[in-house]
Amino acid sequence: MSEERNRLMQARRWVVKLGSSLLTSNGLGLRVDSLQAWVNQVMALREKGCEVVIVSSGATAEGINRLGWKRRPHAIHELQAAAAVGQMGLVQAYETCFQRFGVHTAQVLLTHADIADRQRYLNARSSLSTLIKLGVVPVINENDTVSTDEIKFGDNDTLAGLVTNLIEADLLVLLTDQQGLYDQDPRENPGAKLITEADAGDISLLRYAGKGGVLGRGGMQTKLHAATLAAKSGASTVIASGLEEDILTRLAAGEAIGTLLKCSRSPLSARKQWLAGQSQVHGTLLLDEGAVRVLVEKGKSLLAVGVKGVEGNFRRGEIVSCLDEDRREIARGLVNYGAIESRKIMGQPSDRFESLLGYVDEPELIHRDNLILV
Repeated sequence: MSEERNRLMQARRWVVKLGSSLLTSNGLGLRVDSLQAWVNQVMALREKGCEVVIVSSGATAEGINRLGWKRRPHAIHELQAAAAVGQMGLVQAYETCFQRFGVHTAQVLLTHADIADRQRYLNARSSLSTLIKLGVVPVINENDTVSTDEIKFGDNDTLAGLVTNLIEADLLVLLTDQQGLYDQDPRENPGAKLITEADAGDISLLRYAGKGGVLGRGGMQTKLHAATLAAKSGASTVIASGLEEDILTRLAAGEAIGTLLKCSRSPLSARKQWLAGQSQVHGTLLLDEGAVRVLVEKGKSLLAVGVKGVEGNFRRGEIVSCLDEDRREIARGLVNYGAIESRKIMGQPSDRFESLLGYVDEPELIHRDNLILV
């Protein structure tokens, strides 16, 4: 077993993406029996102490079947309608399968704007984190019903990569109808060789990538892009066949299946590098000596009680600069409350947030995972 495969055994937070080709019978409705088999594997991972988030395709294909259409339409409004109809069957199938174990599921529909906008990014992150803590299995899909060509992810592979970054997962698994990434198209060349391991973000791999199938929008190109996105938060990616028996549990055991796209950086350093690249500052927080010491010496989160002043008109999720009493910048981070709210709670303990604001979101003003020292 390679060192990289051995690390997969240590992964505790997984994002698993199931493609349309695995969830439907050639576009003729959902394969609930196969879905139950994957749910069984997810439950096996949970028994090992893993947290699993599912990114699921299949809604549009299921809707096309329910509407009696013979082929996938091209008009965006027809695709949106099919997705709306198909979501009913998809969610019902997941709920039925997981309820056999007494586990709740949650439907989460996202658009690109939910990830691109800092405030909505934090909202989505907080919601998913809460669901995971509650033991609920989030089932995520692109919100095709309201998406347009301008803001669509274009495929659930990309969405899965962004979700991996969003929840700081350890591992992204992209399940498809292929064994992994080959040096040639195995459907055309039986001598094609499987690429077992490579580095995420290696642009030379793009020459091996083909196009997607009839029902799905993503091919190997989008899977490589998803792996690059996942690596930004320190996660490795495995592209493997969902047709393999017990694929998830075998991956968890370190078996060399599929294509492993490695991330060489630690999750913490990768995320800090991502934060460091967010250069635009929207406001300033003036900290007292105690707060500075907690951030610099102990690496903890910034609490409102240590804030003496708030400058600017920033919104929740935007980058703010943290200054010491001599106005020297010591840190930057994604703030959990906007400027108006921050002024109300500065200098106050977290247990007073609800009485001061009428609600409570996060106990920290900036969580340590969203903060970098400068």
